[in-house]
Amino acid sequence: MAADLAFSFSDSTAGYITDHRAGTFRVKTLDDREVTVHLTETTTAQLLRNLGEPYQDVTGRLAELLTPGTLVFSYGPVYPDEDGLYFQADRLVVVGEGDTPHPYEEPGWWTTQLSRLAAFYRRSQFGTGPVDFAQYRTRIHGSGHKTDQHVQETDTISRMVYGMASAYMLTGNEDFLEVAERGSHYLHDHMRFRDEAEQVVYWYHGIDVSGTRERKLFASEFGDDYRAIPAYEQIYALVGLTQTYRVTGDPVVKQDIEDTVRLFQKFFHDPRLGGYYSHIDPVTLSPHHDSLGPNHSRKNWNSVGDHAPAYLINLYLATGEDRYLRMLEHTFDMIVTYMPDRESPFVNERFYADWTPDHSWGWQQNRAVVGHNLKIAWNLMRMNAARPKREYAELARHIARTMPRYGRDPQRGGWYDLLQREAENGRHAFVWHDRKTWWQQEQAILAYLILAGHTGDDTFLRHAHEASAFYNAFFLDHDEGAVHFTVLAQGLPFLMGDERLKGSHAMAMYHKAELCYLAEVYTRLLVRGEPVTLWFRPGADADFPQRLLRVAPDILPPGRVVLDQVRVDGAYWDDYDAEAMAVRLPESAGRLTVQVRLRPVERR
Repeated sequence: MAADLAFSFSDSTAGYITDHRAGTFRVKTLDDREVTVHLTETTTAQLLRNLGEPYQDVTGRLAELLTPGTLVFSYGPVYPDEDGLYFQADRLVVVGEGDTPHPYEEPGWWTTQLSRLAAFYRRSQFGTGPVDFAQYRTRIHGSGHKTDQHVQETDTISRMVYGMASAYMLTGNEDFLEVAERGSHYLHDHMRFRDEAEQVVYWYHGIDVSGTRERKLFASEFGDDYRAIPAYEQIYALVGLTQTYRVTGDPVVKQDIEDTVRLFQKFFHDPRLGGYYSHIDPVTLSPHHDSLGPNHSRKNWNSVGDHAPAYLINLYLATGEDRYLRMLEHTFDMIVTYMPDRESPFVNERFYADWTPDHSWGWQQNRAVVGHNLKIAWNLMRMNAARPKREYAELARHIARTMPRYGRDPQRGGWYDLLQREAENGRHAFVWHDRKTWWQQEQAILAYLILAGHTGDDTFLRHAHEASAFYNAFFLDHDEGAVHFTVLAQGLPFLMGDERLKGSHAMAMYHKAELCYLAEVYTRLLVRGEPVTLWFRPGADADFPQRLLRVAPDILPPGRVVLDQVRVDGAYWDDYDAEAMAVRLPESAGRLTVQVRLRPVERR
């Protein structure tokens, strides 16, 4: 017996129930293998629950719940035996029951989750008192308490602002909007530099508030980008500003956004070969300065592809201006032209100035970030709804059909982080570990939800369900609040180093909030055929072109969704274009509360 135990280990299994008998049940794993799981007198079971919901014990109901087709996660000891492996269930997570097999499809699941995330970060940064961004800190403990670090990073403030603005759009909670607006004003007052000669704005990496006076951190302090101005930091400085502008129409915020876009076009854009350079020198604003070292004359996925999801799609949605659609089209044309690789299932992510792939840069080398591949598929489908092109749809579908084989865990569920782009002995090996990060799960959920919503393909919808189930089962922190940075392959939280934090250079509120906001939108409008209600709060000076409040929550397939109802300050308002999803705002001396309902058009 001792020898047998010496070879045991603990692991998890995800799958759909095929058979349940006394003491055992069988599941078909996500890659269609049959596994027998053995129950014991100490096995416990719970229902999948949303953030902030109490534990729901269903140990005594297993005979009722372990029915064919039910998705379940099992964790426990695994022993080798004569049939291969013997799986013993220590604890189970049953994803749904009865008429609710996928609870994250139910109206309000993602909205509730976003509201609780927003409450966590509001409380962590400002307590229950006034919202004062002088007290903001980048690094937050897992419990939500601030660390002793005193740097305020521009991007993490902007990411929090995005989350709060998105939470307001789904809930109408004005406390969240206050955080978003105060954060936007703080960014304007403390984090930006306007070059009057060039008519551009660029954003400080952050400010150090440890002394009696703010110390501006002009260039990046992050290792990969040290003493440079990386495109992605400028891009993510706009993520919260743009979402706030969508809600309020604030002309000051709009001007900062437009001046930063001018920075991209003047100093990051390659007018000869296309795309955007990844870094510029902080003094000369040149991408070709020797001071940039390994970032000299380079382009990468972030500098080209991240414009769209971070701010550019939302800027186009808010303004309807063709110049932003043309910029979007340019970035996606660069993606479909240069990033696919016939020799690998993964895209190329880093390039020299002439678009030759760079497989020697820093930590990336010839390695694939699974989430970037999924992010491309997701955003190509968004763009294809605005400017349909065969190349966009084909690459999105190719990535979506290819990635499960390489980037998904077929036994446990969830999506991996970093893999070798080239296979050795038939396997794309892990680079460092087999852990799973929160933001890559987001990309999988949104990619497969939008693909399912656009195409009606049940396989895409199944991938969306499975990714949503894994995320909601293992990433939600029911003890401390918010979402874990990383889990082990089995789904257990990984709480070491910066990955134990709820706030850091790499983690703020953006990806979690974006997931909740768009998963609610895609699920309601494109998958389930149900309405969505959104809130906006334009001021008297709202700077929207033609004074039109454009309320489309995302770029949606033409003809699939219409604006069904508008209320302005609680009263019904009929001056709107249902198909364009645009409201003509009334003249007003003060702020307006605009509540809109969007509904899907029945498909024939």
